[in-house]
Amino acid sequence: MRITGGTAKGHNLATPKSSVRTIRPTSDRTREALFNILAADIPGSVVLDLYAGTGSLGIEALSRGADSAYFVDHSRQALALIHANLCHCFTSPRASLQQLHLARTKDKQLLRILPSDPHFDIIFLDPPYERKLALFTLEMIERTDILNVNGTIVVEERKNEQLPTCCGQLRLADRRQYGETGLWLYQKMQNRL
Repeated sequence: MRITGGTAKGHNLATPKSSVRTIRPTSDRTREALFNILAADIPGSVVLDLYAGTGSLGIEALSRGADSAYFVDHSRQALALIHANLCHCFTSPRASLQQLHLARTKDKQLLRILPSDPHFDIIFLDPPYERKLALFTLEMIERTDILNVNGTIVVEERKNEQLPTCCGQLRLADRRQYGETGLWLYQKMQNRL
């Protein structure tokens, strides 16, 4: 697994041992396609990588010009991988790592671990497949209002997962499929009076 574009292009990322099945990195092909879609939105953005795993999505965003990235995962092993990958790719990464079990989290717990004014331009949401965590976390993001207006949430799930076209102010803007992987891109729409 490697970074596909930007200042860290070509850097190999540390991945979990094959016996660890709780961390499933996004494939290079899927990640490269996703970042081609998001290319105009990445420079200068503030990114949140939920269920971060190896950190490949947030690190790819930093490599391509994101201003900063916040990584959240419940696994200490995942956080250690992210830290190692950040140090391998950047001399001084603009990143923060937080341990939180998102599947058991209440809205206030999520807000407590984020910066004091948590507003993100892009949120990557890549939970373990087929556990209904994508919808659960999508609804939490909508309730906590941490996504900027016109910001994007990228949900990665198995392609046959059923996700809504609307979730509060979040609207499905695009859907793609790469092998068994599905990507749903939601945008936060401005309130209408």
